[in-house]
Amino acid sequence: MIPLRNAFGKYLVEIAENRKDFFVLDADVAGGTCTHWFRERYPERFVECGIAEQNMFGVAAGLSTVGIIPIVTTYGVFASMRAIEQARNAIAYPSFNVKIVASHPGIDVGPDGATHQAVEDLGIYRTIPNFVVLSPADEIELKKCVDFMLDYKGPVYMRTGRSPVPDVHASGYDFALGLPDVLRKGKEIAVFTTGITTHRALPIVEEYNTWLVNVPTLKPINGKAFGKILQQVKIAITIEDHNVYNGLGSAVADVIAEQVIGVRLVKLGIKDDFGKSGDPLELAEMYGIGPEAIEGVVRKCLKE
Repeated sequence: MIPLRNAFGKYLVEIAENRKDFFVLDADVAGGTCTHWFRERYPERFVECGIAEQNMFGVAAGLSTVGIIPIVTTYGVFASMRAIEQARNAIAYPSFNVKIVASHPGIDVGPDGATHQAVEDLGIYRTIPNFVVLSPADEIELKKCVDFMLDYKGPVYMRTGRSPVPDVHASGYDFALGLPDVLRKGKEIAVFTTGITTHRALPIVEEYNTWLVNVPTLKPINGKAFGKILQQVKIAITIEDHNVYNGLGSAVADVIAEQVIGVRLVKLGIKDDFGKSGDPLELAEMYGIGPEAIEGVVRKCLKE
């Protein structure tokens, strides 16, 4: 088990010898985003911008115009709110080749509390044209997402994470932009997860014989592929460490509204609220996205 922020920082060092086309930009939080390992190994490709996220996004936009791929790293709340004007106007509008990788997503941030818990970031970046939005579930998928975003031409926003997660994929897993990642087929109920919620749901769906669909791409969504799954079930449950507005639940709701008749949707997530300071797993149960809460909802849906 490894936190995705750690996996991200280590993987950057691993690939940097063969990929010399990217720089890493930091806003004085390299220890929190785990890019300090890259700074120690490749200081000439590490740009410390200080606590000035708006300026950092502008620097990234400029670097992208001279053949460098900037990987901008900071916490999710700062990437999605403090520098959002620059993300929209300086990066997305000209469709510059900038990659934003945000640690500390959702209430999984834990004791840092509401001010540092990004429960709106996926929704914010999903609404900005030209952005691809990613949320990997484990180390294997994270590495595939990093490889993809470095090869992809255009702006990308990706979450990492703070709590350790186990691998839910085999080593031969291939990431496909926009497609659902079916980890398990079942009957009657399809559980859609993203990021840290995927491994929490896995033992539950195995016990109750439901689908488990991991969703590493929050934007774009391949509606036809999702629709094929939804047409085989009666109830869809979405689970996300994010506000239930404009995240995974909203993406699945759009597919149901456009393509599927007669499927009920249950959205588990932060219900239009702020987070609190506490242990990450205790907070997950409090907000209805912990293992016990997920199991309770699945059992209730099966009875219905």
